[in-house]
Formats: sequence, C-alpha cells, structure tokens
Amino acid sequence: MSRSPLRRTARSLAAGASSIVLTTGLLLVGGAATTSADAASLRTWNKLAQCESGGRWHINTGNGYYGGLQFSDPTWDAFKGRKMAHRADKARKKAQIRTAEKVRRAQGWGAWPHCSQKLGLR
Repeated sequence: MSRSPLRRTARSLAAGASSIVLTTGLLLVGGAATTSADAASLRTWNKLAQCESGGRWHINTGNGYYGGLQFSDPTWDAFKGRKMAHRADKARKKAQIRTAEKVRRAQGWGAWPHCSQKLGLR
C-alpha cells in the first residue's frame, strides 16, 4: 500500500475529528460557557458581515458604525468589546464575533434588523 492514500485518510480523519470537537465543544464567550449549538456558525457571521459591511471586518465608513458587523460604540462598549479593542473596526474578526454573540443572546438577530431579515435569521 502506498503512503499517499494513508496520508489522505489520516488527514480526512483529523479534519473530521476537528469538526466534531468544534461542533460538540464549548464556546467561551465573555466568561460564560455556551454550547456551540447556541452559537451562530462562522458561515452565518460571514454572511451577515457581507451584508452589513461588504465582508470588510476592519471598515470605518464614518457613519458611526464600525467593523464587519457594524457595531455602534455604545453597543461595543456595553457588551465588553472594548476589552479587546477600543472600537470594533480595530478588533480582530474573532473578537467581533465573540462580542456579536453576546449581543445576539441579549437582543436577538434584530440587532441587525435589515440584514438579519434579508438572510432569514430569527
């Protein structure tokens, strides 16, 4: 047996194991552990960011909303985003999503009214 099929199989198994860990693991958000079933998928956040900001996570258009998910400063501050960066557009994508999960749990998808409706998020 050649090594190539074994390597492909090992990679496939490793990728599958990683997705299982991500799917069944816990997500630590703001000090509170939630199951990943409670969290929106990365794909969902990417779609929302595409609608909100054209998928540009570090955008500052001057309209009072910042980052890929278009946080206002008061929302960013209220949900502790400031611990990661002073404004959403200065934060990493991961930090923006972490903060957005807190917002979503508190306010629902209505925090992003136009795009959540457009994407059918409830």
